[in-house]
Amino acid sequence: MPAQARGRSGNAKALGSLLALGLAALLIWQGFIFLRDTDLPRLLVALLAIGGSGVLMTLVYVATDAVLHALPPAWTRRLQPLPFVLPGMVMVGYFVALPMVRTFIASLFSRDGSVFVGLANYVTLFTEPFMLVTFRNNLLWLIFGAGLTVAFGLLIAALADRSRHEKLVKSVIFMPMAISLVGAGIIWKFIYAVKDTSEPQIGLLNAIVVAFGGEPEAWIQLIQPWNNLFLIVIVVWLQTGYAMVLFSAAIKSVPSDLLEAARIDGASEARIFFSIVVPHIRPTLIAVTATVVIFTLKIFDIVLVMTGGQFGTDVIATQFYNQYFVNRNAGLGSAIAIVLLAAVVPVIVYNLRHFSRSEPL
Repeated sequence: MPAQARGRSGNAKALGSLLALGLAALLIWQGFIFLRDTDLPRLLVALLAIGGSGVLMTLVYVATDAVLHALPPAWTRRLQPLPFVLPGMVMVGYFVALPMVRTFIASLFSRDGSVFVGLANYVTLFTEPFMLVTFRNNLLWLIFGAGLTVAFGLLIAALADRSRHEKLVKSVIFMPMAISLVGAGIIWKFIYAVKDTSEPQIGLLNAIVVAFGGEPEAWIQLIQPWNNLFLIVIVVWLQTGYAMVLFSAAIKSVPSDLLEAARIDGASEARIFFSIVVPHIRPTLIAVTATVVIFTLKIFDIVLVMTGGQFGTDVIATQFYNQYFVNRNAGLGSAIAIVLLAAVVPVIVYNLRHFSRSEPL
C-alpha cells in the first residue's frame, strides 16, 4: 500500500506539473496577444513584458523540472538539461524558425500574396540583370571586405605583439569599433564629398587631390563595379580592430618556449609565424573569418547611407529592402531574404561544428 500510495502521489504530481506547464504555455501565448493588441502606455507594456516573462519562465522551469523528476531515473538524467534550454528553444522557434517558414511560403506567391507562382521569384533572382549585379557586389564585399579585414587584423596583431607601443596601437585601431555603421557612413560620405571646381572642396579626399594639383572626383560614382571598394574600405576600417583584438589574444596564447626553440634552431620570423603561430591560432582564425564573412554578407547600413544602392552598389540586403518595402513586392522580397539566409547559414553551421570540435578560444 505505501508503494502504491507513493506511485499515485507521483502520478498526481506529474499530472499537476504537466497541467502547470500547459497553463504557463497558454499564459505566454495569451500574454503575447494581449501585449500586441493592448492600448496601454508603452512604458507599462514594457514593464508588464519584463515582469510577466520572468514569472512565466520561472513557472515553466519549475513545472518542467517536476515532470522530469516524475520520470524513471534514467530518463530524468538524460533529459535534465531540458528545463534550461526549453524556454530558449521555444523563443527561437517562435521568433526565428516560424518567420523563416512563413518567409519561404511568401516567396512562392506573387507580390501581393494572392497567386501561387512556385519558383518564379527565384528564377527572377538568378536571371534579371539587376540581381546579377547585386550578387556580383556581394561577392566583392566577401572577397575584399572579409579578406582585407582578416588580413589587416592578423598583420597588426602580429606586428604589435609584445612591442613597446602595443597598447597605443591597439587603442587607435580598435577605436572605430565604437562608431555605428550609420555614423561611419556619414563620416566617410563627408570624406568622399565633391564640389564644383569653382568651390572649395569640403571632402577630405578631394581636398588632398586638389592640393596636389589634381581634379576633384565623385569617388563613389567612378568605374563600376570598382566603386564598391570605396564602401568596402569603411567596413575594413571598422572591423579590423575587432579582428586584431581576437588575433592578439590568440597569439599571446602561443607558448613562448616553443617560439624560442624555433629561433634557436635558426627559423626566420616569417617561418615561425606561418609554421607555428598560424596553426596554433587556427580555431580563432576560422571563428573570426566566419564572423566577418557573415557580417559582410548581411551588409546594409553603409550602402543605404552612402549611395542608397545607386551607381551599381546594390547588395542583397538593400535589394531586399527596396523590393519588400519600397516596391511592395512581398514575393520577390521574401525570395531575396531566403537567398541571403541560404548564404549565411552554411557559414554559421561550419563555424559551430568547428568550434564544437576545437578547444575554447
